Amino acid sequence: MSITMNLYYTGQNGSARQFAEEMETSGTAGLIRAEAGNLRYEYFFPMSDPETVLLIDSWKDQASLDIHHASPMMATIAALREKYDLHMQAERYVSDAAGMPEADQKFIKT
Repeated sequence: MSITMNLYYTGQNGSARQFAEEMETSGTAGLIRAEAGNLRYEYFFPMSDPETVLLIDSWKDQASLDIHHASPMMATIAALREKYDLHMQAERYVSDAAGMPEADQKFIKT
């Protein structure tokens, strides 16, 4: 069972994109990707909203996510969010241990 967080960072005048760029160029995102239990840490840019950045953040389990949340990395992230004056929305998803239903698989091209 993995946990995926969709985090929407919204700012003004390109600040959300600047935040994501600094997360990448500073190496912070890379350090998070290297943490035990991290499965995915990627930024995406919605075409319909240039002031929002979507972070898809996936973890092996709740214990891995808890360790990440207790790490010093969170202070770095919080400081950057403050620097760019970002607001957030979060969605949490837990994987289905059974996987994708066969009825849905016919819509997926691999």
